[in-house]
Amino acid sequence: MGTPVQLCITFVLLALSLADEVQLKHDTASKPVRLFTDEDLKRHDGREEGLPIYMAIKGVVFDVTKGKDFYGKDGPYNALVGKDCTRAVAKMSLEPADLTSDTTGLTEEQLQSLESVYEGTYKTKYPIVGYTTMRLLNQDGSPNKDFKPEDQPHFNIRDEF
Repeated sequence: MGTPVQLCITFVLLALSLADEVQLKHDTASKPVRLFTDEDLKRHDGREEGLPIYMAIKGVVFDVTKGKDFYGKDGPYNALVGKDCTRAVAKMSLEPADLTSDTTGLTEEQLQSLESVYEGTYKTKYPIVGYTTMRLLNQDGSPNKDFKPEDQPHFNIRDEF
């Protein structure tokens, strides 16, 4: 059979060879994520044929093109695309005043609804293509050196990527 040392070495070598196979089977992302300005995001509002349709929630930009019937030019949820519509998603609203990333004054119930829709619908159904500048930059466009995602209100870094 073999000595315990030989068995241990065999086990280690087998584990290392399997680990290499697992690493080789790992698929990389098809497209890198990018940083979107408000102007960049606005171009992807479903009005221009051939461009993907993007919407942002909590500063995360999703490609919702496969839901074109809902988010496209004449779709019932077209008001949500081409911008960060975090407040509107939290309130389940299409009111122009709610089409913003501002979460100030939302109730606990609305914040829970936002998290549920963000995690259960958008992150599971639509690919993440980037992030809005408001997550990473100051108002003047300079890098926010104090930005820490884990310190942001209502932000959960777990499973973000």
